[in-house]
Amino acid sequence: MTRVLVPLIAQPPARPLGGVVHALTGQTMGTTWSVKLVAQPAADVPGLTAMVQRALDAVVSEMSPWEPLSDLSRYNRAPAGSWTTLPPGMASVVRRAIAMATVTDGAFDPTLGALTDLWGFGPRPFSGQPPSREAVAAARETGGWTRLALDGDALFQPGGLRLDLNGIAKGFGVDQAAAALGRAGVKSYLVEVGGELRGTGAKPDGQPWWVELERAPAMSVAANDTLETVVALHDLSVATSGDYRRFFDHDGRRYAHTLDPASGAPSDQGMVSVTVLAETCMNADAWATALTVMGPDTALEFATVARLPVLIVSRADPQAKRGGLEERLSPALSAMLDA
Repeated sequence: MTRVLVPLIAQPPARPLGGVVHALTGQTMGTTWSVKLVAQPAADVPGLTAMVQRALDAVVSEMSPWEPLSDLSRYNRAPAGSWTTLPPGMASVVRRAIAMATVTDGAFDPTLGALTDLWGFGPRPFSGQPPSREAVAAARETGGWTRLALDGDALFQPGGLRLDLNGIAKGFGVDQAAAALGRAGVKSYLVEVGGELRGTGAKPDGQPWWVELERAPAMSVAANDTLETVVALHDLSVATSGDYRRFFDHDGRRYAHTLDPASGAPSDQGMVSVTVLAETCMNADAWATALTVMGPDTALEFATVARLPVLIVSRADPQAKRGGLEERLSPALSAMLDA
């Protein structure tokens, strides 16, 4: 059984004339990227591939904590009381991250770099077991999004604050790749980076870019195992945050990579995955992170008020690894169902 989502648009995308679908691939951000685009048969595919790769490489060079010379790493090492001038792309991401932190009351927090490392999800070596309460408390003291001060493109370092933009930067990378394609005159494409997507235009047969929403591996034990959800991506992006992507197990408990700023520990409210549709992939990425932190009930309430198209999968028992999965669709997502 397939559940079909069709976004409301003013008019359908124009059918490309004389074009064919070209496939581009590469690697970035510790994962892979792919692009499907419509262009003439003799299009410069190697040139387009290099162009997309440059756009993604720029995001890495600015915002990767794994790159010691990135602008993010440079800011994290800056002395207390100093100002760091950020490149325009990173400045726009930080500006959006602050706005997201504000509207979600800190559920999205871009200042958890110290905690991310402490829990083994950053570039520093990890012991393989949860850190002590004392270590978590000390790392929490160095963070807090309210300590961020952005003046134009200059970011203040209050002392010890370490940025972690992993909850928003990949989505921004998708948007940057899409923007590069647009500048090259490509009007119909589907961009994917590590499972996050953005699409626009139509394929040569007039069909939109149909994509299946990501399903957690745990869905294989759910009652609705056969239910898949597909969406037509036209001027639309999709991002999924899931506890099955990056995690470690210790003493029978799973610790996923999404940290709750309120506790300084991985969120443990039973979220399996949160999928968000938004105009930009940067927003979809950040919303998915924030809603995961909120937990299923609060996330659904927030998405309802904010009119966000959201699919939430959670466990009836937050501590159970398998079974008892529940699906919740926000009203904005339900409105997209093709009756």
